[in-house]
Amino acid sequence: MKASGFMIDLDGTVYKGGIPVPGAKEFISKLKDMKIPFVFLTNNSSHSRKHYLDKLNGMGFDVTMKNVMSSTLATIRYIQSEYPGKSVYPVGTEQFVGEIRESGIKIVNEKPDIVLLAFDRSITYEKINNAYNFLRSGAMFVATHPDDLCPTENGYDIDIGPFIRMFEQMASCKATIVGKPNIAMVDMAASEMNVNREEMCMIGDRLYTDMKMAFDAGIQSILVLSGETSESDIKSLKQRPTEVYESVASIVLERI
Repeated sequence: MKASGFMIDLDGTVYKGGIPVPGAKEFISKLKDMKIPFVFLTNNSSHSRKHYLDKLNGMGFDVTMKNVMSSTLATIRYIQSEYPGKSVYPVGTEQFVGEIRESGIKIVNEKPDIVLLAFDRSITYEKINNAYNFLRSGAMFVATHPDDLCPTENGYDIDIGPFIRMFEQMASCKATIVGKPNIAMVDMAASEMNVNREEMCMIGDRLYTDMKMAFDAGIQSILVLSGETSESDIKSLKQRPTEVYESVASIVLERI
């Protein structure tokens, strides 16, 4: 392998719920010691970037906001670029809605141009029904990411994916999904790190987001088996990651 910058997933890769993956802190420290650029790239849009920064530093990773990127940030940039001035009805947590509001995007409760779906642990029937009726009335549908499950200390929680499919079926619409595996995330991270796209490497635990994004972008990839994917899952893959490790603790940076 030859990589000049790393995109590193969070849930299932460097921690599970509130518990760091063994050896993850040491891996990040080595990246810093070797002055290798990296960003954490999370699809989880239920919390703000500050939340993830505080969580990482609370676990002892010692990173800065420049090291943290999210599907929420990518979605904000997407809407500002592609639909400037358009209004949104956000289906998300208070932290998510707060980030949208702080970005300057117009939030409305009636007749939105866009229904914006995030990973919403506070979802209610009212939110679901409002979003459905707005979509049926012609609003565009944007989702922060496609993950079906979110890793926790004790297993997995239902994520955004089933809700995307529900709205698509019930409202006869199609979501634009901004987060991983959308390769726009690669370009955003490459720009932040000032690294050429072809020199990037994605480290993650999921085949349908982390690895698919790397495959689609034509960049190197490292699959870790500390999260959602098991060794049996990769036996039938038509396209294999560049490297496979039990966890980030097993990665030998001197080989990369």
